[in-house]
Amino acid sequence: MKTLYAMRRANGDWFAVEDGRHSAMLVFHCANDAMVARSRDSGMECFRPVAIDANAVDQLKVTEGDTASFLIVSEPLRKLNHARRVGFAELALLMVAEEPRL
Repeated sequence: MKTLYAMRRANGDWFAVEDGRHSAMLVFHCANDAMVARSRDSGMECFRPVAIDANAVDQLKVTEGDTASFLIVSEPLRKLNHARRVGFAELALLMVAEEPRL
């Protein structure tokens, strides 16, 4: 199972960016990528990388409904709007994908 990370505040709030009418939660492949993105965006200064699991995704689905989406950040040094948008189903597939073997 692959571990993905999102930015979360101590009070439990998740960091999300507004994109049109909907918000999208940023998702990173590793905690280091999340910290790099955080260093470039002052809006994330109160947030820390936290591993997301199926329970967190289920809670988001209950709270946000099917309109919620995620931005998979592959290159944290680029602008965050270059991230790939996915929905709940695709995020779940990414989470269960096996880690590449070295």
